[in-house]
Amino acid sequence: MNEETRPEPEFSVFDPQRFLGLDEMGLRVLSWRRLGRPDGPGLRQIRCEPDSHDARWCPSCGAYARVRSSWLRTLAHVPYGDDAVHLLVRVRRYECVPCSRSWSDDPEAVGAGRGVLSVPAVMWALRRVCLDSMTVSACARLLHVAWAVVDRAVRERGMLLLEQADRFSSVRAIGVDEHVWRHGAFGDRYVTVIVDLTPRCDGRPARLLDMVPGRSAQVLREWMQARGGEFTRRVGVVAMDAFAGWKQAVESVVPHAVEVIDPFHVVQLAAARVTRVRCRLQRDATGRRGVKGDRLYDCRRALLTSDEYLGARGRARLMALFAIQANRDLMLAHDAYQRVIHAYRCDDGRRGERMMRELIDDLTGPGRYKGCRELASLGRVLKRRMRDILALFRHPRSSNGPTEAINGRLETLRGNAMGFANTTSYIQRCLIHSSQLKDILTH
Repeated sequence: MNEETRPEPEFSVFDPQRFLGLDEMGLRVLSWRRLGRPDGPGLRQIRCEPDSHDARWCPSCGAYARVRSSWLRTLAHVPYGDDAVHLLVRVRRYECVPCSRSWSDDPEAVGAGRGVLSVPAVMWALRRVCLDSMTVSACARLLHVAWAVVDRAVRERGMLLLEQADRFSSVRAIGVDEHVWRHGAFGDRYVTVIVDLTPRCDGRPARLLDMVPGRSAQVLREWMQARGGEFTRRVGVVAMDAFAGWKQAVESVVPHAVEVIDPFHVVQLAAARVTRVRCRLQRDATGRRGVKGDRLYDCRRALLTSDEYLGARGRARLMALFAIQANRDLMLAHDAYQRVIHAYRCDDGRRGERMMRELIDDLTGPGRYKGCRELASLGRVLKRRMRDILALFRHPRSSNGPTEAINGRLETLRGNAMGFANTTSYIQRCLIHSSQLKDILTH
């Protein structure tokens, strides 16, 4: 029966045990009290005990054992409004007189081993951190427990669910990029981010696949080799930036895969050449860096704005700037920059590929761009990676843009957490924040 035809559940008599989910944990409520101010957040303590008496039967001889002693175990439960809920569970110790054997109630039913949180509380904290981007400190404050307790429980349960989901089994396209996880002056700062771009073929958002400490060809090569032969045979597209290390790793492990350089970095390369030409002309004309009032300096934003978004004032500035013969190289660099943008914005993939190919040929040939050393450098870079640049037009959903977007989400995560102490904790929190876990928790 699907969701549309499923009947709504009927109302029943209010049961506090079912309301708090204690019936699923096998607990029976004995009494409760509330601590704290009446007009503010407080703490609700609920005394309860296991509802089943199956544990009283001796596992050896089957005799009915007596309760020798008991103790209270405190477990943080799912909050009720602004109030924290703590379960004071009476754990009984049994003794079999004929066998002289003793045992206790099973703690796994209500809590994860020796943990401080109940199983529903762990899932509540995991959903808040993963789905609502709530900080661990906020969850700990609502649960009235220590920060380390929530952090450890969330990371352990989140990684367990990801391992059970087998997130590498359906990957056909990946995106690779570097990411700075800490901004200190010493120690390792970079991690390699691997994003699964396969969902984009179905119109769904990409997801974080894994993160590996370091950034080099060896790091990516070892990661892909560790996934196994079935994974490497299935991967058909790898999106990346212009870093040569990624290309070396992909060619050595998955030589059959199509390598794609995303538009962001190609446009960035062209924009950097425009800025270099402008700075060179500024130094040649004035002997110093540009300042406010210099025509070349005041036009720096208009030079990097697409023609479609440039206003009348900006167009007039550029026309006056390009009318000066000394600024010929700047006009050529700006023209090449705009041609790169127009090629990527073309709706027809074949026409866009032809436009990009013609631009690369013009930059490397004896045409009008000859004589500008910045454009000659750009032409050599684009010519060397022309196959990877043009691959985007044949695989339109293989852009590495989603990888850059996930990098931005990870920056927000680090800001909310006010930094991380070690790489392992950071990688696990990032996987909880931006991976397949959201689909697991919502379906």
